[in-house]
Amino acid sequence: MSTWAILALSVAGAIIVVEVARRLLSRAGAKWGLARHLVEHCTWAGFATAVVIAANVAFVPAMFGGTPQERTLGEGVDRVLGLITIACVTWLIVGAAYAVTDVILDRLVLVEGDRNRRARRIMTQIALVRRVATAVIIVVALGAMLFSFPQVRALGAGLLASAGIAGAIVGIAAQSTIGNMLAGLQLAFSDALRLDDVVVVNNEWGRIEELTLTYVVLRLWDERRLVLPVSYFTTNPFENWTRHGSRVLAVVHLRVDWAVPVDALREELYRFIQESPLWDQKDWTLQVTDVLPNGLVELRALMSAADSASAWDLKCDVREHLVGYVRENHPESLPRFRVDLPTGPQPTSWSAQA
Repeated sequence: MSTWAILALSVAGAIIVVEVARRLLSRAGAKWGLARHLVEHCTWAGFATAVVIAANVAFVPAMFGGTPQERTLGEGVDRVLGLITIACVTWLIVGAAYAVTDVILDRLVLVEGDRNRRARRIMTQIALVRRVATAVIIVVALGAMLFSFPQVRALGAGLLASAGIAGAIVGIAAQSTIGNMLAGLQLAFSDALRLDDVVVVNNEWGRIEELTLTYVVLRLWDERRLVLPVSYFTTNPFENWTRHGSRVLAVVHLRVDWAVPVDALREELYRFIQESPLWDQKDWTLQVTDVLPNGLVELRALMSAADSASAWDLKCDVREHLVGYVRENHPESLPRFRVDLPTGPQPTSWSAQA
């Protein structure tokens, strides 16, 4: 059997083995999360790696012939196969790393209640660490590909000697990028910002949708996306509504007349929020918080909700219900402005005296 036939059979056998493994993992993916993610991230990388390894093992430079030109061509093909093998193995390692971490992230997404804040912190850290690990793996792979050339290995000592100067030059040129990367790691490991946190930035309310080493994507309440550099959050103040938990208090203010029956309104508020699925069954109150200079009374209704989105909807529902309740049942309590007109004889105007 010729060497070319052996090469073809090796490549075909590698493809068959990977395809069988893919089908087995696909069937096991319904019950085994890691298998599902391996198929998702490593299928094409697995095929490519198996093909190039099989070709690299079965290929010999002499397959092209014995003349100097043919041997040179064979050695060039062998070197290219080695470089492609390093690239494919790197691709496979990165895919496997993402598959393993996705299994952990899937479990953390399901965490609710008081442990949700800690779960989101771990999710943020895992997302950033695997990006850093991916960058390191790619750099190592590029180094291995370069040092596969004898000429580069000969220059190794000189490259190491000039590494300090080159590092300083690169550091100055990429100062902002490096600063953003360090800021991203600082945010993730200081627990100042996490994925799905509710924040207010420049009077814009939204959730942290994506947190990378260089930028942060904020999904605003109206589905717009605000993209900011990571360094912004380390140099500018911002509000984090879920810093210590996702639970939020919703506040509704009403300005009404002094005739308002506070007790009846308080009972109606409690009846309404008991029937609302947005209330977390914990805190609520209705209080008279102020008497305004314009003669109105300010009432504050306070309710707790599981998260900021629920708090916003609950606040709107309560405001709408209380406005309708006061209008229909206590119209005498609607806001009104009183004017005290003087009584008795009026002073004579200058025109009348004239």
